[in-house]
Amino acid sequence: MGGDDMALSRGQKAGWGLADMGIVVFVVVKQLLVLAFLTSVLGVPVGIAGMITTGILAFDIITDPLVGYLSDNTQTRWGRRAPWMIIGAVVMTAGTVAMFMSPSVGTSGALWVAAFFVVATIGFTMVVIPYGATAGEMTQDPRERSAMTGWRMAFASIGILIGGALIPGLAQGNGYDGAMMIAAPLMVLPIWASVWFTRKAPRITHRSEVGLLASLRLVLSNPAFATLVVLYGVMTLAVATITAGLPFAALYLVQDTGDTMLSAAAQALSMLSLLFAAFVVGAILSQAIWVLVSGRLGKLFALVLGLALYIALLTTLYTFLPSTSATVMAGMFVLAGMTNGAYQQIPWAMFPDLMDVTRRETGAAIEGAFSAIWIFGQKVANAIAPLFLGLVLSAYGWQETTEGVTDQTDAAVGALRVSITLLPALIMALSIFGLLLIYRPRARALLGADHAL
Repeated sequence: MGGDDMALSRGQKAGWGLADMGIVVFVVVKQLLVLAFLTSVLGVPVGIAGMITTGILAFDIITDPLVGYLSDNTQTRWGRRAPWMIIGAVVMTAGTVAMFMSPSVGTSGALWVAAFFVVATIGFTMVVIPYGATAGEMTQDPRERSAMTGWRMAFASIGILIGGALIPGLAQGNGYDGAMMIAAPLMVLPIWASVWFTRKAPRITHRSEVGLLASLRLVLSNPAFATLVVLYGVMTLAVATITAGLPFAALYLVQDTGDTMLSAAAQALSMLSLLFAAFVVGAILSQAIWVLVSGRLGKLFALVLGLALYIALLTTLYTFLPSTSATVMAGMFVLAGMTNGAYQQIPWAMFPDLMDVTRRETGAAIEGAFSAIWIFGQKVANAIAPLFLGLVLSAYGWQETTEGVTDQTDAAVGALRVSITLLPALIMALSIFGLLLIYRPRARALLGADHAL
């Protein structure tokens, strides 16, 4: 059955988006807590901790295209993608729980984390690549894809809330291992539920006839898609650098006086949890807005607008830090969540439009290969970001500790301030230039001048 045979129901759109809640819990945990766990609990030097996180990328070079190819060539009564998502959710969750159960500190503890990080990342690949491929199978209507992605990012925002606000607070009270046990069903169950709710949605059921290398060549011969992969990776590098730095910022850049409107909430939840909760409120509020803006301006110009507002927000945030007000910071993070909504939502609605072109021109149903390259670009950026931040902080004398907080030099704290504001803003500015000067003409040539980019 083809993905354009019928319109999707609202339940199918929402059900498809539900999986990203579980996926994002894992993504936020690995971006937000792994580096902090290695440096602040296991006492691993920050530069080495960043290298460990980035080193996992080597496995993705093999697993990403392989899982994409295998899912394209899987044929079962449940379709090509569902079995991978069901099994992958278990592998991802088990690896994540084990990762934070290191029996020792220092080098041996770092090796333990690295080993189970590999397991969790393989499970993540088994879920997210088939999941991304279904966006190209279920519908070929660009507006319907925007609505699907709106649902996806609404559930992703809940995942961010769980991963960024709830789990860090649980880690403080129950330890990292206890927090992961509580979080485990919140990772696996949304993915399983999504498979169930979309079981009757349109999908391509026949296996691909294209080999692994041939499918990758077809994907990379789509110039607009290849450009968008790179530019989305650039955007992700900016966002992931901010995320990796937030646990440190909550400890060293926001010292609440205790007498502001949200001081009690900061004390009850922890500053990090409050900031993430505010971020999620903004992200949820923005999803319908970005769907509407995409419909009015086109996806490309809506994304450019969102990135420009993000840059303005980060530049303003730089002037507010260090801060002594939890209330001011929470307000800033509501706005940050709203601008981040464009980055979250719009590129995911753009790339399936480009994979449609290859399928129409070649007849090859290789959505898994497209999804693999798309996710790989994102993973590269997510893996580089902790290393990038770790090397910057290390260069300015950042001190690791097993006690959570230690004295840092003014230069180290200043480097942290720039690393989560001005540097990401600069990276986002580069992505805007790339979208307008490189991606736009390539997409118009591929999709046609009358296509609403």
